[in-house]
Amino acid sequence: MKFTNHNVRISPKASIGSGVRIGDNTVIYDNVIIGDNSTICNDCIIGEPVSEYYSDENYIQPTTVIGANALVRSHTMIYAGCTIGSHFETGHHAIIREQCTIGNHCIIGTFSDVQGHVTMGNYSRLHSSVHLAKGSVLGNFVFIYPFTVLTNDRFPPSLETKAPTIGDYTQICVSAVILPGVHIGANCLIGANATVSDDVEDFSLMLGSPAKRKGDVRELKAEDGTPLYPWTARFDRGMPWTNAI
Repeated sequence: MKFTNHNVRISPKASIGSGVRIGDNTVIYDNVIIGDNSTICNDCIIGEPVSEYYSDENYIQPTTVIGANALVRSHTMIYAGCTIGSHFETGHHAIIREQCTIGNHCIIGTFSDVQGHVTMGNYSRLHSSVHLAKGSVLGNFVFIYPFTVLTNDRFPPSLETKAPTIGDYTQICVSAVILPGVHIGANCLIGANATVSDDVEDFSLMLGSPAKRKGDVRELKAEDGTPLYPWTARFDRGMPWTNAI
């Protein structure tokens, strides 16, 4: 990684905090605010204009905010109008469309595609190749694993769409499909390859396609009989309760 200012374009209307490093071939558009001690790696675009930029002579660039201590890896594109909290991290080639609101300590993995107007709470994580439909809402501490898709159009193509909502602490395993308008409650476990078409109550274990409730996650035990859920009792990497006394 080189930070030599080679082919870097930073708008004079951008605000760059103290200790920020910006990699080669990166573009920072108007009205972008980047918090202190952040790293923007090579070949990134921050504040990509929305589509009206190309047709509206009176276009006004929305403000884009990335909080302090971010790590935005190479080839990430973040559109204008997003507000992102501190300690944000992406993988490579992540795309975050306009008007997203993302909390603190969130991760967007490599090749993930976050469509516009998405909301993510604090400490939520997308693994690689996750797609969030426009308007999706994730609570706090939601983890979504590779190749999962959240959709928002029941009868495509439609002019009216409704995206899913996911409650706090829920885990959605690999290659799951969450259909439009579904509400998944808190502390749920959605199994691999599940297709969720109906609302899901808190603490549900959902398996299959179509997904069916197979029990309460609090009934799941490790081989030694230790409860596996809520998972916060056994997992602390990067969590705020790490090293808590």
